[in-house]
Amino acid sequence: MKILAAVDGSPYTKRMLAYLVAHDEWLGAQHEYTVLHAVPPLPPRAAAVIERDTLRSYYDDEAEKVFKPIRAFFEKRGLKAKFESKVGPPAEAVVARAAKDNFDLIVMGSRGHGSFVNLVLGSVATKVLSETQVPVLLIR
Repeated sequence: MKILAAVDGSPYTKRMLAYLVAHDEWLGAQHEYTVLHAVPPLPPRAAAVIERDTLRSYYDDEAEKVFKPIRAFFEKRGLKAKFESKVGPPAEAVVARAAKDNFDLIVMGSRGHGSFVNLVLGSVATKVLSETQVPVLLIR
């Protein structure tokens, strides 16, 4: 099974990883894992005055802050995973990546901020659920 794990480094990402550990059917060498993190873009006016290499380095560093503990998680369990970062809105990045390579499952944490619907699921989770054709496993 091809599993796309959408991560943001929050406590909800940690809950998702703990859930995977507690449910052996989601972990194992029989699955193919891709870990995706969407780095929020800098405001256009700020990005316009920063050299391209510096900007790319900033985005890479921000992604690595999130990936470092998750890499350790996968390595500790002897699992291989691809790590990818995209710059832009998280929900759009998750939906596009899941569709591009025909993933079988999206796994992500869910947090509650904002309006009532977003309080229950989280705005990123709500948007992913409404826009993807791929099954989504939300961990609260």
